[in-house]
Amino acid sequence: MHLLSVEHITKSHGDKLLFEDVTFGVAEGDRIGIIGVNGTGKSTFLKVIAGLEPADSGTVSVGSRVRIRMLAQDPVFAPGETALEHVLGGESPQLQAVRAYSAALAELERRPDDVKLQERLIAANQKMDELDAWRMESEAKTALSKLGIDDYGAKVETLSGGQRKRVAMAAALLQPSDILILDEPTNHIDNESVAWLEGMLQKRRGALLMITHDRYFLDRVSNRVIELDRGRAYFYEANYSRFLELKLEREEREAASEAKRQNLLRNELAWIRRGAQARSTKQKARIDRYEALKAQGPKASAGKLDVSVASARLGKKIVELEGVGKSYGDRVLIRGFSYIAVPEDRVGIVGRNGSGKSTLLKLIAGKLQPDEGSVELGPTVKIGWFSQEHEEMDGNLRVIEYIREGAEQVRTAEGETISAGQMLERFLFPPAMQWTPIAKLSGGEKRRLQLLRVLMDAPNVLLLDEPTNDLDIATLTVLEDYLDDFPGVVFVVSHDRYFLDRTAERIFAFEGGGVVTKYTGNYSEYEEQAARNAAASSAPDASAKPKSASPAETRTSERERPLKMSYKDQKDFEQIDGWIAEAEMSLKSVAARMEAAGSDSALLQELMEEQRKLEEKLDGLLERWTELNELAEKIATQKKNG
Repeated sequence: MHLLSVEHITKSHGDKLLFEDVTFGVAEGDRIGIIGVNGTGKSTFLKVIAGLEPADSGTVSVGSRVRIRMLAQDPVFAPGETALEHVLGGESPQLQAVRAYSAALAELERRPDDVKLQERLIAANQKMDELDAWRMESEAKTALSKLGIDDYGAKVETLSGGQRKRVAMAAALLQPSDILILDEPTNHIDNESVAWLEGMLQKRRGALLMITHDRYFLDRVSNRVIELDRGRAYFYEANYSRFLELKLEREEREAASEAKRQNLLRNELAWIRRGAQARSTKQKARIDRYEALKAQGPKASAGKLDVSVASARLGKKIVELEGVGKSYGDRVLIRGFSYIAVPEDRVGIVGRNGSGKSTLLKLIAGKLQPDEGSVELGPTVKIGWFSQEHEEMDGNLRVIEYIREGAEQVRTAEGETISAGQMLERFLFPPAMQWTPIAKLSGGEKRRLQLLRVLMDAPNVLLLDEPTNDLDIATLTVLEDYLDDFPGVVFVVSHDRYFLDRTAERIFAFEGGGVVTKYTGNYSEYEEQAARNAAASSAPDASAKPKSASPAETRTSERERPLKMSYKDQKDFEQIDGWIAEAEMSLKSVAARMEAAGSDSALLQELMEEQRKLEEKLDGLLERWTELNELAEKIATQKKNG
């Protein structure tokens, strides 16, 4: 079903062209990821589609009954609104019934003897039953809990910025819409919440448009990609993995076409320089052809981000934590934690929101003092701190003035000394942009500027607190490459699983109650190890099994207490062969579908998960089959000997 049409839209901010002559359609089932370097206009693109900003030219046509809902980066809330009230704030009959019931219940609690209120509550209860609205309220509370909001009655205005974003996300997911638009939905939520959100969006009907830097998330959720690049939009019928392949093919074609154009241009230029007489019609046409070839040149390249900054020398003693503890009131965040950093350490720090991850970084940086234990830094340590809390920047300062406050010059990793302006160019701030007031930069451009300021100080211990928030994928890729060669130590708090897999070689996991467990490996390896540990802890303790009886004792026991199958055992025994055959057939079917899926990585991921569950089911059935057949043999033996 076709939901929305975008025809020839163009948008500029001042002299900067964001996108030009963009045309495409959105149908039910489309899950579209929007990709582009910070400052290319991704958020503005979504706002134009949602009708929140006008295009300079072109049209956006929406079906008469199509409902669009957008989760903005800075959501707006009503004064005094609670978290649950905001989530239930839509206009569907079910949501209206939930609000009516909640209001009647609240009033009746204040005036329990009011007969009219009692009748009103009964009527509201019946309406809830008719519309199955109880499920809606339950789903709203579940969504809030999964996103880390456990106090449903908390006033939204009292929550942190990240918590408010999560409340708005729960509302966007629960309130009915045909097109859901999400701007950086994975910012400010932990890994567990990201996994839940993936599942919700994969199951959701309707269409989805989203901006996200989370490459695993984009790969698993999207089935189309729109790339904004230098004012143009490129369209790919693919998830993120396939998009990378198709983009490479496109760039190779463009490079070949440009090489051919340059060759023709050289030939035409050589002809003109030999002294062409423009009076001849044929010669005039050839000069026109030369001018046309010149005009066909590609748009100026967006440039390539280059992070090449030297770091200060690091001594033997780096960071040493001994028995560190930190609490806030009765809440213990860190208990008895010890660690000694070694050269080129790459530590990823994970855990639920509010568990104490950022607190650990602040203890290392000396911004907080431990309640117990000690944190010691080596004499040569020079810390670079990149916080998730957006630094207050003077909006009147120009880009180059902000960087010059840190350093006029910087030494690169190659030993070259370059100016602040040259370094800005390497960070995709061209000369004309360097004199732009900071207030006019996009959120992502400000974050990139802050990162440059941190690296220009030549740190040798980097503390990165959610560095992936608001940075585009291109910048993250270059930052990952920089960290590969960085000779110092890195501690990074992140919910971005791809970034942790690329950069971390050790994981500190906050597991509640102040416990911080250390794992060796990247994030995916940590997940596997944590799952094995959980399975082992839930399995029965082999050491607690009773001592095996002797054969004589067993025979005596069997004679004294005749064996028999329970009703359930008997039913399972009769049907289990069929169940096993059915599970084996399902596995074969999944294997065939995986072969047919080809390079559709999102579908392959779903099929791999289905295969894993079927294999677990088959293992359980085979264990049950063995147990029942052993019991049947014992019963037969007992009857024969009896």
